[in-house]
Amino acid sequence: MFNILRLEEIVNDQLKNLMSKDSGMERLIDFDKYINSKQIVILSGIRRSGKSTLLKQFSEKLGGNFYYINFDDERLMDFGVNDFDNLLTVWKKTNQSKNIFIDEVQNVESWERFVRRVYEEGYKVFITGSNAKLLSSELSTHLTGRYFKIELYPFSFKEVLSFNKIDFLTLSSNNRVEITKKFDEYLVLGGFPEFITYKNREFLKRTYEDVIYKDIITRFGIREITAFRELSNFLFNNFTKKIGYQTIAKALGIKSSISVRDYIGFLQESYLVFELFKYDYSLKRQYISDKKIYIIDNGMRNTVAFSFSEDKGRLLENLVFIELKRRGEEVYFSKDKGECDFLIKDKSRITSAIQVCYSLDEENEKREVKGLVEAINQNNLKNGLILTYGEEKEITLDNINIKIMPVWKWLLGRD
Repeated sequence: MFNILRLEEIVNDQLKNLMSKDSGMERLIDFDKYINSKQIVILSGIRRSGKSTLLKQFSEKLGGNFYYINFDDERLMDFGVNDFDNLLTVWKKTNQSKNIFIDEVQNVESWERFVRRVYEEGYKVFITGSNAKLLSSELSTHLTGRYFKIELYPFSFKEVLSFNKIDFLTLSSNNRVEITKKFDEYLVLGGFPEFITYKNREFLKRTYEDVIYKDIITRFGIREITAFRELSNFLFNNFTKKIGYQTIAKALGIKSSISVRDYIGFLQESYLVFELFKYDYSLKRQYISDKKIYIIDNGMRNTVAFSFSEDKGRLLENLVFIELKRRGEEVYFSKDKGECDFLIKDKSRITSAIQVCYSLDEENEKREVKGLVEAINQNNLKNGLILTYGEEKEITLDNINIKIMPVWKWLLGRD
């Protein structure tokens, strides 16, 4: 059992540290929805995306009366599920609250049993975690129907503008210039809150290394460390491109395609990368087809990988994909004679098709429109969207309406 006096010391230290932190810019979420429900609130996302800051924002809206612990602390490495009773005792010595906040909960095995117990005792529980699959499996097993899940990403473009006190609700000639200048930065620098604040690239490198070593190599006991790091680097350099497990295994000298699949799975669980499947009515064909790879944040990608001028189109596509994930969309790509970057699925049907390209000219417009129209026809749609850096117009082709607009406008919900 964990020493209760030591536990009390750590809890007090952590609470003091949390209260001394800047509350940051309020995230653009519906706080009332989550606070006024009895459901457990799960905040998941990559390290340093602002989960702890969001917890503090929730605590302030609850009047500052809460219990708190952060398990991303080396002093709590020996903490086990049997120590939670002592933790409750320590908490109750300080005040009487019905609000519990737990950071990086996945570091304690069988944590979900404690969370379920206090939930049934009438506590309002907020927890954070940095591992998507771990949280999902434990939630579905023990907490089905008892929780809301918020997947937190680095700042959206709206949040970057809010952070910089730029009005995006109304467009004028003055703020339009400010908005587009800030978009140019956002496209390249991304939206990690701490990086946006201090512009220190070492923060992005350090965050990447922490995810690689602490959240993946250590947690999953990876032995082929060099091969794993080369694979991660390969994905960061080849983001938005189609990849095949067998091809990567051969190129990097990894023993098997199964290892490649598992390694990419670990990277996904830690929110570093995302695999996008080709849409197919056959689930088997979806899984065996080549996938496309996207990266959590353009700024991290440009810090970790080589950057070239022609990457701007890929950065634009990556940015759109992450925004679709942020909006909670189920996304696929389409590939037949032509290719369409994104298909949005709602329940059992495709509801929209989106193409992304940096700019349209005589050379590429025919190809981009062809891939989009093919996807529209295959899925019985009537409209399509092409997102670019700056072009804006509408075209009609064979009774299909195609809207072309700048990504920055789409990010602000002006589509």
